[in-house]
Amino acid sequence: MGTVGFIGGKFLPLHQGHVYAITQAACRCDELYVVLSHSPERDQQLCQGAGIKGMPYEVRLRWLSTLVKDMENVHVIEVEDRAESDETYDWEAGAADIKRKITKKIDFVFSSEAVYEPIFRRLYPEAEHIILDADRSHVSISGTQIRTEGIFRHWEHIPACVRPDFVKKVVIIGTESCGKSTLTRYLAKLYNTVYVEEYGRTMCEEIGGCETIMTKEFFPHIAYAHKVKEYEAQRQANKLLFIDTEAVVTQFYSQLYAGHSFTVLDQIAREQEYDLWLFLEPDVTWVEDGLRVHGEEQVRKANHEKLKQMVEERGIPYVMISGTYQERLNKAIEQVDRMLHTASQQA
Repeated sequence: MGTVGFIGGKFLPLHQGHVYAITQAACRCDELYVVLSHSPERDQQLCQGAGIKGMPYEVRLRWLSTLVKDMENVHVIEVEDRAESDETYDWEAGAADIKRKITKKIDFVFSSEAVYEPIFRRLYPEAEHIILDADRSHVSISGTQIRTEGIFRHWEHIPACVRPDFVKKVVIIGTESCGKSTLTRYLAKLYNTVYVEEYGRTMCEEIGGCETIMTKEFFPHIAYAHKVKEYEAQRQANKLLFIDTEAVVTQFYSQLYAGHSFTVLDQIAREQEYDLWLFLEPDVTWVEDGLRVHGEEQVRKANHEKLKQMVEERGIPYVMISGTYQERLNKAIEQVDRMLHTASQQA
């Protein structure tokens, strides 16, 4: 029978310091258990106190499982401790729960804190306490520091499997020929990240047009496919993800081209979450590209007002962007920078 060890933590959030410790521990025993200790009240208070969004234990469990999925001797388990704060954590009850979950003799207890030595000696008398990177010389970071100073300030210490949950999503909306595609691409270049193209446009290009050719059955497919593209891009994004169009605009085009509204598009619109909405005015020159069909000035204005009404009916906060292409870009940059600054101040 091989040696068994465990390493525990709140992983709030999981960071590269944890990754270093877990990897080192995995090399020192035949079986390693990574124990996620969670308490709804304490963990929520820690996040609220830092001004950051909550990290449910299910999300943290996913981070850990993704991290160790190719580490054959590592297992992830969760233990709810129900402590109201770190100071009220019941070490004896926690140890009993951990032993009950592992069900094997524990040979090693791993941590990064020398202060835990007397506690572990008492609760795990048969186990050796191994301290890993106590002085943070290999990875100089802690969960408290990240919560206090902000995720984005320590982005280099956030593992790839964690980053998607903190990416800020910026969606650019508007009617035909208002510069959405251009602005989306340019912003992604400037912020060194990825973007999501308007899938409806991709569909129009595939079938050779939109008006009359684009029948109603296309529109739910467009919304579904667009969301899949968002999910894939969010996994690659660098702090920010720029998105051209979403479900409300897809519903708008469904009404415009097919004269039909879909309940499922409204449902998708209710469920989607974006951190910043940029709504473009149709005040740049109309560009004929073979797919657009509503270029008359009066029609452009009417379509803009209709989309604006649909957005406002849903209580969506947006920033209207107008002017030349350069002015639009600079106004968008100002809004994105403001959002990032606010996020940094909150976290």
